[in-house]
Amino acid sequence: MSGILGEVASRMANNYPYFHPLYAGQMMKPPHPIARAAYAMAMWINPNNHSLDGGRASSRFEVEAVTEIARMFGWDGHLGHLTGGGTVANLEALWVAGQLHPGKRIVASSQAHYTHSRISGVLGLSFSPIAVDRRGRMDLDRLEDELRQGDVGTVVATLGTTAIGSVDPLDRIVALRERYGFRLHVDAAYGGYFKLVPSISPEAVQAFAAIAAADSIVIDPHKHGLQPYGCGCVIFRDPAVGSFYKHDSPYTYFSSAELHLGEITLECSRAGAAAAALWATQRLLPLVPDGEFARGLGRCREAAMRMYDRLASDERFVIAFQPELDILFWGVKAGSVAEASRLAQEIFDEAAKRDLHLALAQLPVGLFPDGAWPDSASNATVTCLRSVLMKPEHLDWVVRIWEILLAASEACLLESSRTS
Repeated sequence: MSGILGEVASRMANNYPYFHPLYAGQMMKPPHPIARAAYAMAMWINPNNHSLDGGRASSRFEVEAVTEIARMFGWDGHLGHLTGGGTVANLEALWVAGQLHPGKRIVASSQAHYTHSRISGVLGLSFSPIAVDRRGRMDLDRLEDELRQGDVGTVVATLGTTAIGSVDPLDRIVALRERYGFRLHVDAAYGGYFKLVPSISPEAVQAFAAIAAADSIVIDPHKHGLQPYGCGCVIFRDPAVGSFYKHDSPYTYFSSAELHLGEITLECSRAGAAAAALWATQRLLPLVPDGEFARGLGRCREAAMRMYDRLASDERFVIAFQPELDILFWGVKAGSVAEASRLAQEIFDEAAKRDLHLALAQLPVGLFPDGAWPDSASNATVTCLRSVLMKPEHLDWVVRIWEILLAASEACLLESSRTS
């Protein structure tokens, strides 16, 4: 065992430093120490929250933790549970939607997570992407064009898109629902916890203020919720949708007349340790607007804004719009889209050599100002640099991140000028 674990430790060194503020690329946030400890403690028992028989104590942790999340969104009554992640959580939400509106289409913005299209295919439901505006949010005129056709059963609104962190105008989508009667699902897997933060963009504040009007909500505690992977969550406003989950199992349940979590989930075996970790974290850091947890999110938002200000004032970069949450992206000033894309890749590589780890994203040119590159009109996408400043510590590291980015950019631009 010692030798094998030594090999595991050695091979695990082949990773990016996800825990460090100089890792500012993908959505990777280290779990809180209390989450790690509670998870490890529960793992000694290894409970299974599919049934009360397999996870008596951890099932109670799950119910209480999910109730706190529902209250954060303004729901006192609800039906919900944890999942292995946002994909399964969204699958359940859209499965219920398909039960209520069989054969009707599901629509989401073109910047929504790609799994919505894939999930719709799995469920045998038609899916249509809705174009976005210049800030990456669902275009409501295009949405209404689809709604007028009369075959849309569910609209998916995204509060915090994966690529650029845009927040769909949920308050205005709710107004459209009064006219067209569709089911409204909110994918807040990434951005959901920003409901607690008043310092996000005014439009995003309005969107989050309307979240209680949704029919279902998905949030991922393993993103901003400080949890180990995998921990997602799906919540339904109407507990009556639990009737769709009913089944007869002659072997799974026998010790209690109480509602089993396995009776309201599509997923069967689930780690009870995840529930213990989430409950412990929320007990230490309550989900309240003026609490330590919310202040940490506010620091992430402030870090993104400070980075945005630096990018916007530097003529070597092309910036689109202010971040709505804590994700920002930018292009490189160049003579063409192809050259800008090449330089973005080179800066990404050079920054990594200097221990700054960013991300790359291929995004529509239309998200940037007109004429950002001479041939913008003839190109659909451009490769950009992207940063997710989701650690509160990022606020203390903005200056250092900026210094490394500038040094990497100068080295690449100088080399490019020599070879051109």
